Amino acid sequence: MTRIAVFAYSDTGHACLKFLLDRGANVVLVATHRDNPEEASWYPSVAELARSRGLDPVIMENPLDPAAIARVRSARPDLLFSFYYRRLLPAQMLEAPPLGAWNMHGSLLPKFRGRAPVNWAVLKGETRTGATLHRMTEQADRGPILDQEAVPIGPDDTAIEVQRRVTDAAVAVLARRLDELEAGTARAVPQDEAAASRFGRRRPDDGRIDWTRPAKEVHDLVRAVTHPFPGAFTDVFGEKTFVWRSRLPGLAAHDTFPGQVRAEEERLFVACGDDRYVELLALQEDGQPEESAAEYLMRRR
Repeated sequence: MTRIAVFAYSDTGHACLKFLLDRGANVVLVATHRDNPEEASWYPSVAELARSRGLDPVIMENPLDPAAIARVRSARPDLLFSFYYRRLLPAQMLEAPPLGAWNMHGSLLPKFRGRAPVNWAVLKGETRTGATLHRMTEQADRGPILDQEAVPIGPDDTAIEVQRRVTDAAVAVLARRLDELEAGTARAVPQDEAAASRFGRRRPDDGRIDWTRPAKEVHDLVRAVTHPFPGAFTDVFGEKTFVWRSRLPGLAAHDTFPGQVRAEEERLFVACGDDRYVELLALQEDGQPEESAAEYLMRRR
């Protein structure tokens, strides 16, 4: 029976590992990260899943450590998967399984290589993204593609809504290809480097709203980093205020300047650089509870 090593974290890692265990796959090693209490715990624990199935997870923060490499080799895996594990694996690990080492990435490669691919896809206004299973190399997200499945991104979808679809797509791809991976008959095709794009890690400070940008770009930023992510924020109200939900009302903002606020009964608008408004639906002053625009305006008045 094929011996499988799994490196996994986050929601997609949990879902893909669960699929393998539910299927009865011979998982001989589960490597993951230590659950960080300082991070928003919106995804289930890979370590807890492994323990619930009688597996002792290996907390492996540094796969370059010789002890980590020895641990993988001692497991004698035939096949290795990385499902949202956050570190690149060294050549000694990638070469260990005779059936290959394979990574599940949360975009339609070669687009959106790198970190936070779903957040970036939403922020850039993409209308679709997906999950890609590809052979791992020492260069991140560049290995030949075995399979991928697309999911839609609606104009008001948030990153977490899209991420859930991507996780479902990842499990579907894994289910579709596992038999041939175990049989050693999988055939991957090289990526088109001319179509590649890469984006880096996003940080909380990247959520600052630039009102000189077009209204759609502001709306895309809000939905890309809203809960459970750090959020988009502005100081046009006099103090740091998070914007958790917005929409494009289709209103022109003539004779205004970017960042100009307009309150109309229970609705709140801010002008953008393309002379269009973004309507703010849910806000949160720093240190205060989140509230609707109507609640915010009533309190401020």
